[in-house]
Amino acid sequence: MYKIAVAGTGYVGLVAGVCFAEMGHQVTCVDIDEAKVKLMASGISPIYEENLEELMQKNYAAGRINYTTDYNSAYKDADAVFIGVGTPENEDGSANLSYIATVARQIAENVEKDCLIVVKSTVPVGTNDKVEQFINDFLINDVRVEVASNPEFLAQGSAVHDTLFAKRIIIGTESKWAESLLKDIYEPFNLPIVSVNRKSAEMIKYASNDFLALKISYMNDIANLCELVGADVQDVAQGMSFDDRIGSKFLNAGIGYGGSCFPKDTKALEYLASQNGYELKTVQAAIDVNKDQKTLLYKKASNRLITFNGLKVAVLGLTFKPGTDDLREAPSLENVPLLLAQGADIYAFDPIGAENFAEFYPEGANGRGNITYVQNAEEALKDANVCFIFTEWGEVKAVQPEAFKMLMRTPLVYDGRNLYGIEDMEQAGVEYYSVGRAPANKGGLKELKRLELQAARR
Repeated sequence: MYKIAVAGTGYVGLVAGVCFAEMGHQVTCVDIDEAKVKLMASGISPIYEENLEELMQKNYAAGRINYTTDYNSAYKDADAVFIGVGTPENEDGSANLSYIATVARQIAENVEKDCLIVVKSTVPVGTNDKVEQFINDFLINDVRVEVASNPEFLAQGSAVHDTLFAKRIIIGTESKWAESLLKDIYEPFNLPIVSVNRKSAEMIKYASNDFLALKISYMNDIANLCELVGADVQDVAQGMSFDDRIGSKFLNAGIGYGGSCFPKDTKALEYLASQNGYELKTVQAAIDVNKDQKTLLYKKASNRLITFNGLKVAVLGLTFKPGTDDLREAPSLENVPLLLAQGADIYAFDPIGAENFAEFYPEGANGRGNITYVQNAEEALKDANVCFIFTEWGEVKAVQPEAFKMLMRTPLVYDGRNLYGIEDMEQAGVEYYSVGRAPANKGGLKELKRLELQAARR
């Protein structure tokens, strides 16, 4: 077993550290936030992730994991240091590598034995070459330091499971020593390992994420066309899913992808291509489709209603997906400010993400509108004039069609996750609009396109 330090305790770093400890390694997680470190040492996770707290508590009690702000002691005698800090996007779409650089210099100035530096953060192709050179530029002691690429492929909401039972482990190395050490570290996981060079490993991460983003945007594009011609995108997806070349995953149409990976990684790869004089037309198309898709329901509702001013608007779901409290690039962050600007009285429900959302939009008056956070979907729906569904939480899916009719003043529902059958909602007396399934009726996409065309002609 190895002595491992993990820099950064977000989704990537903390989950990796806890899972390494679960496999028997001795792990030290490093973060600059002292309050966060104390919280983790008490067994409380700073992020919501299924089974994470239980494993944190189990391995802390067993002495296999600890948390510190003292990077000096954590790095100096580690066999391997895994870097899992954030690489947020800059305004131009490129990746911000400042956190990577800070950790790299700290490692260089403190490591006292031969050490493998493993970058799990998503970084542009060629970054690990620069990190290795950067570390050697600042290295104080006469030790061997190499950098390896080990991108993660976890999904928020199932990150622990995705790490312990990954489909494959990607490692990118430039020497047999680094490859052998990294394989030894992952040996207890008993998972398939794909060993390539560093640049290929970096590209595998971007190519994988961007392919899934492309798949989502493609289905959303098809959904919009389905709605215009009278087809049902769910039937189309089912028919496609039987083809092994296509598969059944990521075929659900909706209001776009969000989270910490797809939006950032599509932009970063598109930026990398442009810097090398190449245009990634497919990736750019995915970005464009996703941007438009997020406010599709708002545009439909605006076509149906005169104004949102003074209306009670129920918002069900705030996070970008169920199973996480992460709001990054969530459709709610695009739609709620539009509703508030029109003077809507929003009642929002999310079982996990409301507290985080309130940091952006505190309860009470926000511009012309107001927002109130409630404890359940029924409270949000009570006497509402219109409802938007942004996240497919189980608590939202549990609301029966009849409840919309019974609770709402006007049973008008815009469903961004296609949770309900069109006939079921119609039979319940609900005026229901979804994505890629609604008939070409007033308020649907065909009517919206007609109005946009009229406006353009003027």
